[in-house]
Amino acid sequence: MPYTFAMPKIVDPEERRREITRAVFRLVERSGIEAATLRNIADEAGLAIGSVRHYFTNHAAVMDFAMRELTEQTSRRVLAHVDRITKDTSPHDRRLLAESILAEFLPLDDQRRTETRAWLDFLTAARTRPELRSHAERLHNGLRTVVRRLLGRAMDGGTISADLDIELETERLAALLDGLTTAMVLPPAILDADTALRVLRRHLDELTATR
Repeated sequence: MPYTFAMPKIVDPEERRREITRAVFRLVERSGIEAATLRNIADEAGLAIGSVRHYFTNHAAVMDFAMRELTEQTSRRVLAHVDRITKDTSPHDRRLLAESILAEFLPLDDQRRTETRAWLDFLTAARTRPELRSHAERLHNGLRTVVRRLLGRAMDGGTISADLDIELETERLAALLDGLTTAMVLPPAILDADTALRVLRRHLDELTATR
Protein backbone atom coordinates (compact mmCIF):
# COMPACT_ATOMS: atom_id res chain seq x y z
CA MET A 1 0.00 0.00 0.00
CA PRO A 2 1.56 3.31 -1.03
CA TYR A 3 2.36 5.85 1.64
CA THR A 4 0.57 9.17 1.62
CA PHE A 5 2.11 12.32 2.96
CA ALA A 6 0.17 15.26 4.38
CA MET A 7 1.21 18.60 3.01
CA PRO A 8 2.69 20.79 5.76
CA LYS A 9 0.45 23.65 6.80
CA ILE A 10 1.73 26.95 5.50
CA VAL A 11 1.73 29.59 8.23
CA ASP A 12 1.92 33.30 7.44
CA PRO A 13 4.58 34.58 9.89
CA GLU A 14 3.06 38.06 10.16
CA GLU A 15 -0.42 36.70 10.80
CA ARG A 16 0.96 34.33 13.43
CA ARG A 17 2.71 37.27 15.14
CA ARG A 18 -0.57 39.22 15.11
CA GLU A 19 -2.36 36.18 16.53
CA ILE A 20 0.14 36.10 19.39
CA THR A 21 -0.31 39.85 19.82
CA ARG A 22 -4.08 39.47 20.13
CA ALA A 23 -3.43 36.92 22.87
CA VAL A 24 -1.27 39.51 24.64
CA PHE A 25 -4.09 42.07 24.46
CA ARG A 26 -6.64 39.63 25.87
CA LEU A 27 -4.35 38.68 28.75
CA VAL A 28 -3.56 42.29 29.57
CA GLU A 29 -7.23 43.23 29.43
CA ARG A 30 -8.21 40.43 31.83
CA SER A 31 -5.30 40.31 34.24
CA GLY A 32 -2.89 43.16 33.60
CA ILE A 33 0.48 43.38 31.90
CA GLU A 34 2.26 41.28 34.55
CA ALA A 35 0.15 38.28 33.49
CA ALA A 36 1.54 38.44 29.95
CA THR A 37 4.39 35.99 30.48
CA LEU A 38 5.62 33.88 27.58
CA ARG A 39 3.95 30.80 29.07
CA ASN A 40 0.61 32.54 29.52
CA ILE A 41 0.80 34.13 26.07
CA ALA A 42 1.43 30.73 24.50
CA ASP A 43 -1.49 29.17 26.41
CA GLU A 44 -3.81 32.03 25.48
CA ALA A 45 -2.87 31.73 21.81
CA GLY A 46 -3.26 27.95 21.86
CA LEU A 47 0.40 27.43 20.95
CA ALA A 48 3.40 25.67 22.39
CA ILE A 49 5.82 28.06 24.05
CA GLY A 50 8.43 26.93 21.51
CA SER A 51 6.16 28.24 18.73
CA VAL A 52 6.06 31.66 20.35
CA ARG A 53 9.86 31.64 20.65
CA HIS A 54 10.06 30.72 16.97
CA TYR A 55 8.55 34.11 16.07
CA PHE A 56 9.94 36.19 18.95
CA THR A 57 13.40 35.88 20.43
CA ASN A 58 12.27 36.77 23.95
CA HIS A 59 9.50 38.32 26.04
CA ALA A 60 10.70 41.86 25.36
CA ALA A 61 10.37 41.24 21.61
CA VAL A 62 6.76 40.10 22.08
CA MET A 63 5.86 43.22 24.04
CA ASP A 64 7.68 45.46 21.58
CA PHE A 65 5.73 43.99 18.66
CA ALA A 66 2.45 44.22 20.61
CA MET A 67 2.97 47.92 21.27
CA ARG A 68 3.85 48.56 17.64
CA GLU A 69 0.79 46.63 16.47
CA LEU A 70 -1.43 48.57 18.86
CA THR A 71 -0.22 51.84 17.34
CA GLU A 72 -0.51 50.57 13.77
CA GLN A 73 -4.05 49.22 14.21
CA THR A 74 -5.26 52.65 15.30
CA SER A 75 -3.30 54.31 12.49
CA ARG A 76 -4.85 52.04 9.86
CA ARG A 77 -8.39 52.84 11.04
CA VAL A 78 -7.69 56.58 11.18
CA LEU A 79 -6.02 56.70 7.77
CA ALA A 80 -9.00 54.92 6.22
CA HIS A 81 -11.07 57.99 7.13
CA VAL A 82 -8.40 60.59 6.36
CA ASP A 83 -8.05 59.27 2.81
CA ARG A 84 -11.70 60.19 2.23
CA ILE A 85 -11.00 63.92 2.81
CA THR A 86 -10.12 65.75 -0.40
CA LYS A 87 -10.10 69.40 -1.44
CA ASP A 88 -13.59 68.89 -2.90
CA THR A 89 -15.08 67.60 0.37
CA SER A 90 -17.89 69.89 1.53
CA PRO A 91 -17.67 71.59 4.96
CA HIS A 92 -20.55 69.43 6.20
CA ASP A 93 -18.83 66.21 5.09
CA ARG A 94 -15.52 67.42 6.51
CA ARG A 95 -17.17 67.82 9.89
CA LEU A 96 -18.66 64.31 9.74
CA LEU A 97 -15.33 62.84 8.67
CA ALA A 98 -13.48 64.70 11.41
CA GLU A 99 -15.91 63.25 13.95
CA SER A 100 -15.42 59.76 12.49
CA ILE A 101 -11.64 60.11 12.68
CA LEU A 102 -11.65 61.28 16.30
CA ALA A 103 -14.16 58.59 17.28
CA GLU A 104 -11.61 55.96 16.22
CA PHE A 105 -9.65 56.86 19.35
CA LEU A 106 -12.61 55.96 21.57
CA PRO A 107 -13.36 52.38 22.73
CA LEU A 108 -16.71 52.10 20.95
CA ASP A 109 -16.63 48.36 20.22
CA ASP A 110 -15.16 45.16 21.67
CA GLN A 111 -11.95 45.33 19.67
CA ARG A 112 -11.23 48.92 20.63
CA ARG A 113 -12.12 48.27 24.28
CA THR A 114 -9.60 45.43 24.38
CA GLU A 115 -6.97 47.61 22.70
CA THR A 116 -7.69 50.54 25.01
CA ARG A 117 -7.38 48.51 28.20
CA ALA A 118 -4.09 47.12 26.90
CA TRP A 119 -2.97 50.64 25.96
CA LEU A 120 -3.71 51.97 29.46
CA ASP A 121 -1.80 49.08 31.05
CA PHE A 122 1.16 49.64 28.74
CA LEU A 123 1.17 53.37 29.59
CA THR A 124 1.13 52.62 33.31
CA ALA A 125 3.92 50.06 32.95
CA ALA A 126 6.01 52.50 30.90
CA ARG A 127 6.47 54.61 34.03
CA THR A 128 8.85 51.99 35.45
CA ARG A 129 9.81 50.03 32.33
CA PRO A 130 12.06 52.15 30.07
CA GLU A 131 11.76 49.72 27.14
CA LEU A 132 8.08 50.64 26.78
CA ARG A 133 8.45 54.42 26.97
CA SER A 134 9.17 55.08 23.30
CA HIS A 135 5.95 53.26 22.36
CA ALA A 136 3.96 55.15 24.98
CA GLU A 137 5.31 58.42 23.59
CA ARG A 138 4.42 57.33 20.05
CA LEU A 139 0.81 56.64 21.09
CA HIS A 140 0.64 59.97 22.93
CA ASN A 141 2.12 61.95 20.04
CA GLY A 142 0.12 60.11 17.37
CA LEU A 143 -3.21 61.27 18.79
CA ARG A 144 -2.03 64.86 19.01
CA THR A 145 -0.62 64.80 15.49
CA VAL A 146 -4.00 63.70 14.09
CA VAL A 147 -5.91 66.28 16.16
CA ARG A 148 -3.52 69.08 15.17
CA ARG A 149 -3.86 68.26 11.47
CA LEU A 150 -7.66 68.12 11.65
CA LEU A 151 -7.83 71.47 13.41
CA GLY A 152 -5.38 72.97 10.93
CA ARG A 153 -7.44 71.80 7.97
CA ALA A 154 -10.62 73.08 9.62
CA MET A 155 -8.98 76.47 10.13
CA ASP A 156 -7.71 76.58 6.53
CA GLY A 157 -11.21 75.72 5.31
CA GLY A 158 -12.83 78.41 7.42
CA THR A 159 -14.74 75.88 9.55
CA ILE A 160 -13.20 77.20 12.76
CA SER A 161 -11.87 80.63 13.65
CA ALA A 162 -8.40 81.61 12.45
CA ASP A 163 -7.88 83.27 15.85
CA LEU A 164 -7.87 79.99 17.77
CA ASP A 165 -4.63 78.81 19.34
CA ILE A 166 -4.07 75.53 17.47
CA GLU A 167 -1.61 74.11 19.99
CA LEU A 168 -3.86 74.89 22.94
CA GLU A 169 -6.95 73.51 21.17
CA THR A 170 -4.99 70.39 20.22
CA GLU A 171 -4.19 69.71 23.86
CA ARG A 172 -7.76 70.51 24.91
CA LEU A 173 -9.32 68.11 22.41
CA ALA A 174 -6.70 65.40 23.04
CA ALA A 175 -7.30 65.71 26.78
CA LEU A 176 -11.04 65.36 26.16
CA LEU A 177 -10.50 62.15 24.18
CA ASP A 178 -8.13 60.80 26.82
CA GLY A 179 -10.67 61.55 29.55
CA LEU A 180 -13.57 59.98 27.66
CA THR A 181 -11.49 56.89 26.94
CA THR A 182 -10.53 56.45 30.58
CA ALA A 183 -14.10 56.93 31.80
CA MET A 184 -15.32 54.30 29.33
CA VAL A 185 -13.00 51.46 30.32
CA LEU A 186 -11.71 51.92 33.85
CA PRO A 187 -13.91 50.70 36.70
CA PRO A 188 -16.67 51.56 37.22
CA ALA A 189 -16.76 52.46 33.47
CA ILE A 190 -19.56 54.96 33.99
CA LEU A 191 -19.56 56.43 30.49
CA ASP A 192 -21.35 54.67 27.63
CA ALA A 193 -20.55 55.02 23.93
CA ASP A 194 -23.56 57.19 23.07
CA THR A 195 -22.76 59.72 25.80
CA ALA A 196 -19.09 59.82 24.82
CA LEU A 197 -20.02 60.60 21.20
CA ARG A 198 -22.44 63.31 22.34
CA VAL A 199 -19.68 64.94 24.39
CA LEU A 200 -17.31 64.82 21.41
CA ARG A 201 -19.95 66.32 19.11
CA ARG A 202 -20.69 69.11 21.60
CA HIS A 203 -17.02 70.01 21.73
CA LEU A 204 -16.79 70.10 17.93
CA ASP A 205 -19.97 72.21 17.80
CA GLU A 206 -18.42 74.72 20.19
CA LEU A 207 -15.25 74.90 18.09
CA THR A 208 -17.32 75.56 15.00
CA ALA A 209 -19.45 78.17 16.79
CA THR A 210 -16.34 80.25 17.51
CA ARG A 211 -15.84 80.87 13.81
